[in-house]
Amino acid sequence: MIYLTILASLTLFPFTLGQANDTTFQIAAIEAHFKQSQIVPQLLTSFDPSALLSVNFAGAGDITPGQLLTKEQSAPTPTVTVTPANSSVQLNGKYTITMVDADIVGSDLSKGVNHHWLVNGVEITDGKISNASATPIVSYAGPGPAAGSGPHRYVIILYAQPDTFKPPADLSQPTGVSLFDLNAYVKNSGLGALVAASYMTVEDGTATVSIPATSSVISSTLVAAVPTSSGQVGAASGTSTSGAVSPTRSNSATSVVRFSPTGLLFTSLLVFVIGA
Repeated sequence: MIYLTILASLTLFPFTLGQANDTTFQIAAIEAHFKQSQIVPQLLTSFDPSALLSVNFAGAGDITPGQLLTKEQSAPTPTVTVTPANSSVQLNGKYTITMVDADIVGSDLSKGVNHHWLVNGVEITDGKISNASATPIVSYAGPGPAAGSGPHRYVIILYAQPDTFKPPADLSQPTGVSLFDLNAYVKNSGLGALVAASYMTVEDGTATVSIPATSSVISSTLVAAVPTSSGQVGAASGTSTSGAVSPTRSNSATSVVRFSPTGLLFTSLLVFVIGA
């Protein structure tokens, strides 16, 4: 009987370990997608998230990185959930959330990007973004790419907002969708670290412009992100260089393949127990 108890415990352990690693592997997948889609470095010079950002649209459900949505599907304000990468990441205080139109892959973003959502002072309650005491500068305005302009990348980003945060005068009061320099805004206003981000693509009609090819993300090459001393998660390795990828309306989630050396160790122990 004791052998059966040990056998059951050891058999379940690798699966429990895999579940615990889900968040870090999903973050690794998003890091790879941001590089694959050229959001890094076209929009962001670097991307080192400490949490997983999940975006849910009523009627469309949780989106996967780069998922193609219609303008109608992405029109309502989404529900945003934030999951820390590990137990050392504390999600408290205030944050700023924004959504910007990074246009199509290969676009020149030197003149800025349109902000479709910008809210200061949001909080995280029960894992979800709460606007109860926030200051909406740009209320959520759904994507509206020009017809034939190709699949635009709409990037939703969450930044830490320290007490020293001071928005520029032109973005301290409610306004509408307009062009701004995201990186200059982050730097000049004193926003903190990028906490989490995700993105979707939205297209109107058939593209009449040439879209540069991007490489696909190969899940089997992803490496579990390793927490740093600051509680953030290090970049994951591995995107493939073969095959261009076009957004589709189907679920485009990366299926992460996990190989656990610990699981292998316990499998060996199982063999020993059974043999005994």
